[in-house]
Amino acid sequence: MNLDTLFEEKKKQVISFEIFPPKKGAALRDIDATLEILSSLRPDFISITFGAGGSAVNNKTIELAKKIREVYHIEPVVHLTCLNYTREEIKGMLEEMKEAGLYNLLALRGDRSPDYEPKQEFHYANDLIRFIREQSSEFHICAACYPETHQEAASRAADLQHLKEKVDSGATHLISQLFFKNSAFYRFLEDAAIAGIKVPIEAGIMPVTNRAQIERMVTLCGASLPEKYRRIMHKFEDNKEALFDAGMAYAINQIVDLLTNDVDGIHLYTMNNPAVARRICEGIRNLV
Repeated sequence: MNLDTLFEEKKKQVISFEIFPPKKGAALRDIDATLEILSSLRPDFISITFGAGGSAVNNKTIELAKKIREVYHIEPVVHLTCLNYTREEIKGMLEEMKEAGLYNLLALRGDRSPDYEPKQEFHYANDLIRFIREQSSEFHICAACYPETHQEAASRAADLQHLKEKVDSGATHLISQLFFKNSAFYRFLEDAAIAGIKVPIEAGIMPVTNRAQIERMVTLCGASLPEKYRRIMHKFEDNKEALFDAGMAYAINQIVDLLTNDVDGIHLYTMNNPAVARRICEGIRNLV
């Protein structure tokens, strides 16, 4: 199924999840347990992350995408990064996706890695989106957006302009970076509309269940922490179980508020954690 018509056809808000290809035996068991739980909610799609480089890593992405569709009967969305690849390599990956019957992808620049030298053929996600459209009109292209502005952007206005360029180049659906302040997302939606961005935008939510994870996520993506979240961290930082419960409750409350305010959809970053998947699914099962 091509996701281009998903938001038009669906009467309720879109619900989707993100997972990543496991690397070890125990993680393989975890991903199956996670997929069993996630599939029970019948999400509209599940996205699968993509490695910084190396065919072995990214072949796992394709394999997992096929499994999600064939075993769990859920539409997969394959992440595709470009910073560390040439045009010929990206073209080969697109052909591999076509051969596997995978036509939905999330086009990203990708993070810089000390293990891989950028190939200098793609500098931004917009370059990749344009290249995909030149190769084929069959793909549904999702792109990323940043409610609190990309950390490398010169300004909020410049970031919105770059996002508009992604849409003009062929992205027909946006998924946001994680955030902890719904007010920041609502402001972003208003600014995007003013900038002429009219495609559906899903809200990206990550349930954060330990202090180290919170600090890492804030450093990586620049998301701001509301005072309420800081108080939760301070009060429960020495109680692992309590912090897990508090983090899950916070995420569920975010999702309820977003759904109540009629956002286009929710994209949940699961971190391949079955306990997180189960708690979220139980918390929103009757809302979607």
